[in-house]
Amino acid sequence: MAAAPKEATNAIGLEDICTEKQEPPKGQKTFTVEEAVETIGFGRFHIALFLIMGSTGVAEAMEIMLIAVVSPLIRCEWHLQDWQVALVTTMVFFGYMVFSIVLGLLADRYGRWKILLLSFLWGAYFSLLTSFSPSYIWFVFLRTMVGGGVSGHAQGLIIKTEFLPTKYRGYMLPLSQVFWLAGSLLIIGLASVVNPTIGWRWLIRIASIPGIILILVFKFIPESARYNVSTGNDEAATATLRRIAKMNRAAMPEGILREPANERRGRFKDLIHPKYLRTTLQIWIIWLGIAFAYYGVILASAELLERDLVCGSPAPAGEEAGDGSEESRSPCHCRLFGPSAYQTMIISTVGEIALNPVNILGINFLGRRLSLCITMACTALFFLLLNICTSSAGMTGFLFMLRALVSANFNTIYIYTAEVYPTTMRALGMGTSGSLCRVGAMVAPFISQVLMSASFIGALCLFASVCVVCAISAFTLPIETKGRALQVCM
Repeated sequence: MAAAPKEATNAIGLEDICTEKQEPPKGQKTFTVEEAVETIGFGRFHIALFLIMGSTGVAEAMEIMLIAVVSPLIRCEWHLQDWQVALVTTMVFFGYMVFSIVLGLLADRYGRWKILLLSFLWGAYFSLLTSFSPSYIWFVFLRTMVGGGVSGHAQGLIIKTEFLPTKYRGYMLPLSQVFWLAGSLLIIGLASVVNPTIGWRWLIRIASIPGIILILVFKFIPESARYNVSTGNDEAATATLRRIAKMNRAAMPEGILREPANERRGRFKDLIHPKYLRTTLQIWIIWLGIAFAYYGVILASAELLERDLVCGSPAPAGEEAGDGSEESRSPCHCRLFGPSAYQTMIISTVGEIALNPVNILGINFLGRRLSLCITMACTALFFLLLNICTSSAGMTGFLFMLRALVSANFNTIYIYTAEVYPTTMRALGMGTSGSLCRVGAMVAPFISQVLMSASFIGALCLFASVCVVCAISAFTLPIETKGRALQVCM
């Protein structure tokens, strides 16, 4: 296949990275999946893809954010100490970490769609079981299983990435943050109504509904054509591309689909191949740091609101949490969220989309590496600013900006990771990155909910330092994926 000069500068030639190239019959026109995707262009199929696969973010956000709004209630019901509350979140991400690698391997071997469906079935089942937890131990175990199911949701982003034309990836993938925001706001809104009335168990049951609904609509999205050609199933890939072309009312490229099949799929040692070793190690550092900062912000917000901390000092003993109503204190003298606390959580959560337009511009014009470096450095700055003695409004403003920045960080690294690896190891690359990401998420609760109580400035300096390391790592990444075609194999 001949490549245009411009593409040659932006992409690694497939002839150089594929070892099983097959020559087409003489005189027969051929095309690749990449050429077909670019020729068909963006249309109605991609809108449906964006809505359905993007909605996986709603279910994921509700399951992950659930712990932040349920923690005060289980603390009271089971008389938990700080470390026990932190352990719940840590174990959720432990489940995520373990299953993320396993599901990534399976997705590269057996398909993205199958693993996505399996992960939603798994997550919905154990989430519903969690609502019947008879004790703290059972609650921790079942939420760990939920974390394992949620880890497979990343396959939705991979499917979107592999179907989107190159020039649209930098715009459509960051917009998926809207769905995470919707899920976060939905669970906070539901918590403000359900928790004080029918309790946290019903909140968990209601939070399982979006995931169950999505299971029913997954049938409208096909398996990735890029995955099919990587397994040698050109017929299925061609049928999928024709379906997309028909929905978009566009023409298919002339000729037949012809790409090399590759049996080397989903192998961990490919991630540490000399070609990708430095990239992989730096991506792992960045994922770990971003998750540490992201969930640190979320849990620190909940901790600040639950304890009503301003300027690092506990609220006076006579003051009530939230709006000071009688209902804002439990019979066991634990502080629960009042209406004003939920309001502050909603305002800070909206911050997740505040920088989306700027983030999209940065990704597409500055590139993935520089954009991520800038937002990570700003995240470090705002962690330090959080230590400034200020009013509740000022604290809300800082939390708002932090949520905006950590969200932008996640947007960028998700896109970069999905683009930098070839199809034969893309799901595994995302899976291992997601696994390392959860290591940061596992540590975050003990910093936000335990260390912060002992040393407020110490916790904030730790968060800021990690963000600085990530900013340096992002700036020095060896590959820029802006404008680069997705690679098929290595």
